[in-house]
Amino acid sequence: MTSVYDPPTLELAEAPLVAEEERPSGPAAAVVLAAGLASFALGLLTVLTAASGAVSDALTLSDRVGDLSGVTTGAALVFFAAWLALALAWRRANPSLARATAVAGVLIALGLLGTFPPFYNAIA
Repeated sequence: MTSVYDPPTLELAEAPLVAEEERPSGPAAAVVLAAGLASFALGLLTVLTAASGAVSDALTLSDRVGDLSGVTTGAALVFFAAWLALALAWRRANPSLARATAVAGVLIALGLLGTFPPFYNAIA
């Protein structure tokens, strides 16, 4: 019994395997490390605003928000500046992604510690 639809059989010529060009890992490492630096900056600025009224006043960009407006803006500026600088420096480099991730993990942990009220109140 024949079916109504017999798909045509295509004979594919074997294409030569082309070795893919390895992409540099620098841009990926740059954004991972920039995120770690920004997290650390957020924690550090939080501790500094709790410890010093002058720093708190300097970081108050909006009276309705308070010093948190300057803390988050500062952390965002650190992220973008670090990302730009590292991406330009490592655009063709192959730094270790595992090492960049480990360093970023430590920086994120320290930044997270700095945002906990029991920690920054103990310092203030």
